[in-house]
Amino acid sequence: MEESIGEEKKTLRRGFATEAIHAGQEPDPTTGAIITPIYQTSTYVQQALGKHKGYEYARTQNPTREALEKNLAALEGGAGAVAFSSGMAAINALMTLYQKGDHVVCSSNMYGGTFRLFDRILKNFGMEFSYVDTAVTGAVQQAIRKNTRLVYVETPTNPIMTITDIAAVGELAHAAGARLAVDNTFLSPFLQRPLELGADFVLHSTTKFLNGHSDSVGGVVITRDKAHEQQLHFIQNAAGAILSPFDSWLVLRGTKTLAVRMRQHDANGVLMASFLNSHPKVLKVFYPGLSDHPQHALAKRQQYGFGSMIAFETGSLQNAQTVLASVRLCSLAESLGGVETLISHPATMTHASIPAHERSALGITDGLVRISVGIEDIEDLIHDMQQALDRL
Repeated sequence: MEESIGEEKKTLRRGFATEAIHAGQEPDPTTGAIITPIYQTSTYVQQALGKHKGYEYARTQNPTREALEKNLAALEGGAGAVAFSSGMAAINALMTLYQKGDHVVCSSNMYGGTFRLFDRILKNFGMEFSYVDTAVTGAVQQAIRKNTRLVYVETPTNPIMTITDIAAVGELAHAAGARLAVDNTFLSPFLQRPLELGADFVLHSTTKFLNGHSDSVGGVVITRDKAHEQQLHFIQNAAGAILSPFDSWLVLRGTKTLAVRMRQHDANGVLMASFLNSHPKVLKVFYPGLSDHPQHALAKRQQYGFGSMIAFETGSLQNAQTVLASVRLCSLAESLGGVETLISHPATMTHASIPAHERSALGITDGLVRISVGIEDIEDLIHDMQQALDRL
């Protein structure tokens, strides 16, 4: 296991933890409240026709949501951010920047919900999609066509944890006149900032590490340039899939502790992966922090850490069921990125919408288990996993 991360990466204008706590958030001018208020209102009183205080209707503008958008833009180093009611709503909004006849190159191993949106909905509107292993830069190059307008990447991928060279793929996309979008949900901006590496869009399910407490659903797109932010704000208002004031406030609360949480997630992830990798009942571990991971060196170069998302192969559906039924501290549930450890079965949960033969080709077997390592005491987590694996 190698844990050191390169020192040569760019830094934010202020320290990350400082930005996470302060960016976009000023004391309330009326009361001095240090926490951004929840502006739970549907409309705003106007002084006269065409005269107001910058707010007209809550679908269009909301101060709590604006504070969150400024905060997330600062953390990713973007020109702006646009928050939506779910991660899938954010992805769908990004895709509405494109139209019939446009071609998108995608990571073949991506979240099942994203595949479902692309393959079963957007394809019906005339958009074209090619699914390739974006960890192989040459495969991306071969897939690009004259009508390619976007390269859409998950890195690390869900759940096989393959890593894409963001800078290299961004260069290919830009040379072809296309844009690069990166789903950064698995790492958060604390551990990876794709805009620094050449991406044009960064997406998150704010439900996950940004919120961190398993009590909010949302999504965000952060843009490299202001024009794309303005386009997405227009879509946000026109389509109406806005993040609510309360959910915006919950994510703002979450980002205040993002730095300290991610440090612990990362530390726990490294130790859990090492334990699983040494266990005789575990056939294979998928984790970029392991020195035998195919893109370990790339992960060290473009990430600030390895994170807490791990997948491991048990060998059969029966073995996976035994592990999932035997854990006591880890919770069997979809989602990830909460302070508590969540464990899941991708083939029947997060990736059930992908046809079985395609799942198999991607390595998403019936024996694969995914774990989102929380911030509990790692000794307790490893003991729980040990006793579950001992039942195999």
